[in-house]
Amino acid sequence: MQVILIQDVNNLGGANEVVSVKNGYARNYLIPQKFAVEASPSNIKQLEERLKQIKKKEDKMLAEINNVIQVLKEGPVKIGAKTGTSGKIFGSITNVQVAREIREQKGYTIDRRRIHLLDEIKELGTYKAKVDFGNGNEAEMEIEVVAE
Repeated sequence: MQVILIQDVNNLGGANEVVSVKNGYARNYLIPQKFAVEASPSNIKQLEERLKQIKKKEDKMLAEINNVIQVLKEGPVKIGAKTGTSGKIFGSITNVQVAREIREQKGYTIDRRRIHLLDEIKELGTYKAKVDFGNGNEAEMEIEVVAE
């Protein structure tokens, strides 16, 4: 029997997949537990429409991510820090500060957990950071630490 999975099922498949299972498994477990629906022609049309909408959303999100990547690569994000006489800063620059400055300078809100500093920032200068947007989309950006 062909069924369309509504949600992920272990050892069977992921959501929105059409799979073949035995009749008893589908009728006694998958369909009553709302894990699947029967793969009728109307349900298959609904699945195709749902997959089209998901693809359209993903394309729109990918375009927005590419736009953000271009903005991040345009120029460095400047972060002001209090320094001592030798050029060392008090404390260090964290990804929270980087996220705040991206929001203020570039106009995009990026979750701090997506920002990975490549070096520990404890002195004035220019550093690199990676922003991971998921699905293999990453951007490398520059951070310029200046004295306040």
